[in-house]
Amino acid sequence: MENVEIFESEGKGRGLRAIRESWAGDIIFAEPAYSAVVFDNLSHSVCHSCFKRQEKLLRCGQCKFAHYCDRTCQKESWANHKNECVAIKKAGKAPNENIRLAARILWRIEREGSGLTEGCLVSIDDLQNHIDKFDEAEKGLLMEDVQKFLEYWPSQSQQFGMQYISHIFSVISCNGFTLSDQRGLQAVGVGIFPNLCLANHDCWPNCTVIFNNGNHEAVRSMFHTQMRIELRALGKINKGEELTVSYVDFLNLTEDRKAQLKKQYYFDCTCEHCTKKTKDALLLAVKDGEDKPEERVVKEVIQYSKDTMEKIEKARSEGLYNDVVKLCRDCLKRQEPIFADTNIYMLRILSIYSEVLSYLQMFDDAAENAKKMVDGYLKIYHQNNAQLGMAVMRAGVTHWHAGMIEVGHGMICKAFAILLITHGPLHPITKDLEVMRAQTEMELRMFKENEFVYYKMREAALSNKPFQVMKEPNSEPATNLFHKKPQEAKS
Repeated sequence: MENVEIFESEGKGRGLRAIRESWAGDIIFAEPAYSAVVFDNLSHSVCHSCFKRQEKLLRCGQCKFAHYCDRTCQKESWANHKNECVAIKKAGKAPNENIRLAARILWRIEREGSGLTEGCLVSIDDLQNHIDKFDEAEKGLLMEDVQKFLEYWPSQSQQFGMQYISHIFSVISCNGFTLSDQRGLQAVGVGIFPNLCLANHDCWPNCTVIFNNGNHEAVRSMFHTQMRIELRALGKINKGEELTVSYVDFLNLTEDRKAQLKKQYYFDCTCEHCTKKTKDALLLAVKDGEDKPEERVVKEVIQYSKDTMEKIEKARSEGLYNDVVKLCRDCLKRQEPIFADTNIYMLRILSIYSEVLSYLQMFDDAAENAKKMVDGYLKIYHQNNAQLGMAVMRAGVTHWHAGMIEVGHGMICKAFAILLITHGPLHPITKDLEVMRAQTEMELRMFKENEFVYYKMREAALSNKPFQVMKEPNSEPATNLFHKKPQEAKS
């Protein structure tokens, strides 16, 4: 932690400040998890040590619950799993992820104490819990978790008071960080990273946080573990400047972002973009000029879009993708004469539409709509936003599949430039992109030399390749930086 220090930021309490200059892509600090667990529904398909998704995992022979890539992962996880293994075996089944994470934290405190650990700027005891801001429903759910925890917690382990246990659960609720798989495509778990918890929110931050599963030896040797989070600079950061991250996706109207931050993180955002409502005009933009629609018509199409989104989410959850295509197509017919290309309601439909069309291997239509989506995103997102980079990458791959090699290669190069900054050159997704960039560059040279030969070779290659269904579209919304379990998902 040589690059940062804690300071009292005006109106926000504690924050992190840079003590030396940084540039885009620099790792300001990297931090291993204080404690982390795999989500309940992925416990059999994600390694409980490095959090990578694997087709075949080794199962713990004692508790039958924990799964690992190999003996190395199992050995590295043993200190955290030892007590858990006995408790799960005795209970007969594993409790929910919140209880498992709280137990792992308290077992670590039992081993090491609750003071500052090596490399940490703040102790678990000093992390904010916001219990005083919980409403009655949240307090009730907290007490349910505490009661279930007490039923799970072994009598031979150190006993903690109800108030302290409640503090741990509330820290998890307010500060738990969402962990992703090795390619950043799926949320797979939740962990506590004390230093990261000190970084304040800004809707237009100067840093991004990336989960790195440690796919290179430098990470293993540095942390004796296979996963860490990295705080990376998105641009030049001057010495003494506050380091900020965004807790929510910027692709929302100011009032929606503020409401989400207030509900989930208990503060009123006063960042410049919220104060000035920057980009709201773009997110609500309609066609201009002689054909500018009436306000009444705009309201009708917005409501139609919201109603359609509900129908789309229902169809997606049931796997009815042809229905999703029809709903998106009908909605776009209503939207396109009314909305500008940056309108948030149209961008949301375009995102789902292009993704589902790709899944159904309707690549030409998918590419056309992905291009419209990316054109809108580029006017809204920060130039080095990780979600922008992922969206441009997906659009580039879609164009590649459609045989639109020139546009596809350009998008893949653009995505690579963004993800080099947000993820770094050693992250698996960046390595994948580097391979794609080299492949599309080779194909583009072939295309420019002789288009006819290129398409003939492409046709021959595709005809000899077995039909493959693309990865099923993700029905979950984009994950936020910090994990907060929905109330209805508690068990």
